[in-house]
Amino acid sequence: MKRTRPIRARARALAAAALLLLSFAAPSGAQQPGLPAEKIRQIEQLITSAMARQSIAGLSVAVVTDNQLRWSNGYGFADLENFVPAKSATVYRLGSLSKPVTAAAVMQLAEQGKLDLDAPVQKYCPAFPQKQWTVTARQILGHLSGIRHYKSDEEFNSTRYYPSVVEGLALFKDDPLLFEPGTKYLYSTFGYSVLGCAVEGASGERFGDYVAAHVIKPGGMDHMRVDSIPDLIPNRAQGYRRAPDGTLRNSPLADNSYKVPGGGFVSTAEDLAKFYVAMQTGKLLKRETVEQMWTRQHLRDGKETEYGLGWGIVTANGLRYVGHSGAQQRISTTLQSVPERGVAVAIMVNVEDIRLAPLANQIIDVLLK
Repeated sequence: MKRTRPIRARARALAAAALLLLSFAAPSGAQQPGLPAEKIRQIEQLITSAMARQSIAGLSVAVVTDNQLRWSNGYGFADLENFVPAKSATVYRLGSLSKPVTAAAVMQLAEQGKLDLDAPVQKYCPAFPQKQWTVTARQILGHLSGIRHYKSDEEFNSTRYYPSVVEGLALFKDDPLLFEPGTKYLYSTFGYSVLGCAVEGASGERFGDYVAAHVIKPGGMDHMRVDSIPDLIPNRAQGYRRAPDGTLRNSPLADNSYKVPGGGFVSTAEDLAKFYVAMQTGKLLKRETVEQMWTRQHLRDGKETEYGLGWGIVTANGLRYVGHSGAQQRISTTLQSVPERGVAVAIMVNVEDIRLAPLANQIIDVLLK
């Protein structure tokens, strides 16, 4: 107990310093022309409030209007212990925001006729054994496949390094499907591992290499890449989780190499916004393909889900919101958009279990005024 109190006090002091930096530090992001100063002021008020309320150490944000990256910035600390400010160029894990990236790769190959979305997925990923029912890439994209999600904290917190997508399948590939594909919705990160394997089979390239050459490069994303613990990644944020008493502690080690397609990329907020712009402006896919991805899927009984092909879709106040969030060790992330208005917001923070979609939607409200 004698050592615990100083540690807690130090954590509280660091969190307070992060918020102090928010108030006094000069902007650390690249401010693109086109976003009015008054809107920036309103957005920063929302960010300040959210960071104080949720004890967020560091936050990076990027804003898209008229399908162009208009403004980005960083707040607080990317590394509390070393007082490193968060910037627009700070690199965070994407978490499940990796799924839309993988979905873009799958749909590119479908456009090219190299991958049939409705064929048995084993045609492209023979390493995934035949199951009691046929399962397709389209069903996996929409989380309708019956492939399971994590079954334990041990799986989610894996520290083992898997050198390839195929080797990562070992965690779940021999398990039966949980239900007949198309009859239920069940979110599954492991399903996206199978899609990564299918990308390799259809393209003849390693998954990470394919995404780098055909999604990241044409999208102009300079910092998005596959996560790696041993690699030196410039501007990488440290990560934190909240203790029961509310203080921040360092996140535990976790190696995401077993699930790269569903949760194993890193990015800046700017690159995340650029990915959305590339989806909207035809740099990655045809317009009709993107609309297919941004359309809700249906179960066999006709019931509509709130998920398309790699993206979540909801309707509110007469507007269609398309986006995705991510949550894993070290980070919380979100990308929310209103495609019909050409507006999107990317937010990345280095604290676990933070709900960012409400903040992103508040910022969207400011942009749409």
